[in-house]
Amino acid sequence: MIGWGIFPIFAILAATAGVVGSVSAWRSHGRSATALWSMWIATVVLLLFIVGLWITLERPPMRTMGETRLWYSFFLLLSGAFTYHRWGYRWVPSFATLLSTVFMVINSLKPEIHDTTLMPALQSAWFIPHVAIYMFAYALLGCATLLSVYSLFGNRSVDKAVESLLYGGVAFLTVGMLTGALWAKQAWGDYWSWDAKESWAAATWLIYLLAIHLIRFKRAGRGVICAVIVVAFLSLQMCWYGVNYLPTAKQSVHVYNR
Repeated sequence: MIGWGIFPIFAILAATAGVVGSVSAWRSHGRSATALWSMWIATVVLLLFIVGLWITLERPPMRTMGETRLWYSFFLLLSGAFTYHRWGYRWVPSFATLLSTVFMVINSLKPEIHDTTLMPALQSAWFIPHVAIYMFAYALLGCATLLSVYSLFGNRSVDKAVESLLYGGVAFLTVGMLTGALWAKQAWGDYWSWDAKESWAAATWLIYLLAIHLIRFKRAGRGVICAVIVVAFLSLQMCWYGVNYLPTAKQSVHVYNR
């Protein structure tokens, strides 16, 4: 049985593999096989915990903020490994490992344990793809944001990577919104309700579309584009967990940990 009680062990193993990968990447002048394999090992370690927790809970571990943080940690390592493999930026494993470790530490201290049952609204075929797709989109867009800021310091070589990650992240974000709408129709009878979370989701999506428009049609300089991407990522954080602290969150249909 795999539960939150032994999560720190998996977290330490994943973080250690990530640190090994980060050090190997920094010491290498090109792509390091050791760094890449270490990042994949870190990713697999978290995947094993997710699968084990899923079996133990007899439901997908996607109900609470703690469980979504677990998925975000996993997808950060996955996107970090992919980005390093694709473009070879030496600092990407360090970023992915550091941010993933932060979320793993939070989960170790506050796992937000709930029972194995799922409320009726979550017992939908759209629930799993919606959450998984969104978490993957968040990870890709996090990498895109960091690379965009990095490009401001004169490193134009990352611009292509920013575009690719941005396009991929927004594509998954769009699919996530569509699956969410289909889930909402099945669970509550409407595709969209314009509550706080859905309003922020729409605003985030539109800001990212603005960033893509500015890039595609060369309507602004890198500074402006970077600012838009950063604002979009901050809006994404508000959409993910910031809205939970708004007074309207108490009436939101998106609160599942009650």
